Amino acid sequence: MIRKFVKSALQEDIGRGDLFYLVGNSKKATAKIICKDSGVLAGVTYAKALCKVEKLDYKFHKKDGDVLEYGETIATIKGKSKKLLMCERTILNLLQHASGIATNTNRYIKALDGADVKLLDTRKTRPGLRIFEKYAVRCGGGNNHRMGLDDCLMLKDTHQETIENLKEFIDGARNKLPYTTKIEIECSSFGAAQEAMDCKVDMIMCDNMSVEEIKKVVTCRDEKAPHILLEASGNITDETIATYAKSGVDAISSGSLIHQAVWLDFSMKIAHQE
Repeated sequence: MIRKFVKSALQEDIGRGDLFYLVGNSKKATAKIICKDSGVLAGVTYAKALCKVEKLDYKFHKKDGDVLEYGETIATIKGKSKKLLMCERTILNLLQHASGIATNTNRYIKALDGADVKLLDTRKTRPGLRIFEKYAVRCGGGNNHRMGLDDCLMLKDTHQETIENLKEFIDGARNKLPYTTKIEIECSSFGAAQEAMDCKVDMIMCDNMSVEEIKKVVTCRDEKAPHILLEASGNITDETIATYAKSGVDAISSGSLIHQAVWLDFSMKIAHQE
């Protein structure tokens, strides 16, 4: 899957053909990828896959998840100069995009200050890039929520608008879904969370609740249904996440890990030619 992805990314850039590849000279060359920023590295797995596809020799001096400082050399890549130049932008895009997400995720991890809470991403990903972007979250120390609609039945507020009797619906779903499938329900109030507990769901998302209201849900869960996992979500920033973590929830999810990430700055330099 990674191989197919990087080939598609490169082809998008090549289009009908790299014009320099058609007219330029080709020599044996060595290129270095330099970090012009600071943060957490991600995208190495994908960059290596592209190098393999294009038969470029490579040595990465850093691995996914490593902390980067300005001026560090991330990788040394060798091959025909025309091939290196053709792949330059795609390799950098992969590393810069993924590293931006990893760095942003790590910022949230640090803000948790060691709290025993899982940091989760969401399905707010760019079309066609979900696996890539969620991989970058893991590189930054976060965890993945659902990969898609097929790995957990989650009833958001819009779903609930179509359901007349929540308990009957969930009981029916249990009989139709695979035995291992979990059911999560989004709740925006303490009362809604209580109803979800009565329906014996597996997870409850406390969506846009205040910290004080979430604490009430946690207390009720601990007394009534300790098996249920609690997730906090909704406008939680790296400045407020520590407060939510202390509420007693098991996980905190944030779409900002991905959609608010800013790319790190890398560059490729031709260091040697023969």
